[in-house]
Amino acid sequence: MQRALDALSRSRFFADVALRALILDLRQVRAYLTDPAVHAEVQRRVVAAVTDDTRVLVGHSLGSVVAYEALCAHPEWPARALLTLGSPLGIRHLVFDRLRTGPGGSPGDWPGRVGHWTNIADAGDVVALVKDLRPLFGERVRGHLVHNGAKAHDVTRYLCTEEAGRAVREGCGDG
Repeated sequence: MQRALDALSRSRFFADVALRALILDLRQVRAYLTDPAVHAEVQRRVVAAVTDDTRVLVGHSLGSVVAYEALCAHPEWPARALLTLGSPLGIRHLVFDRLRTGPGGSPGDWPGRVGHWTNIADAGDVVALVKDLRPLFGERVRGHLVHNGAKAHDVTRYLCTEEAGRAVREGCGDG
């Protein structure tokens, strides 16, 4: 199934169909990707939460898209690390080509001043359809495949991995 979805995501025509049929059936995803007011409000909330002490941004699923866009739009932020879990960022036409990266930016740009980006995906997680983000975002992205069991997309399982702990530790300067 993942191979079929991956093949469909490479076609602009079928990506639009898939966006409506698969992704846009999820109200939050549809609203964030297509409604400028929702997008602006979500980004406003992230901006309000980031302080001078913020060192790591963690995003799961749609949250990884939100975190990536926020870091791109705010290169002045002090964040040292980005941790993406079960991320749809690499899905061409559905997500990647819709990314908003700030003035003068484009999808695939490195997220702000982040020194470390760790992406963790479960082999069976269909939301994280594209497991290796390096072809789209560069060789600096460190990718890890994990096995979350029957709950492939579960955030708790992702956060409890050794790889997630290491990424947070490094981002906090304790690496």
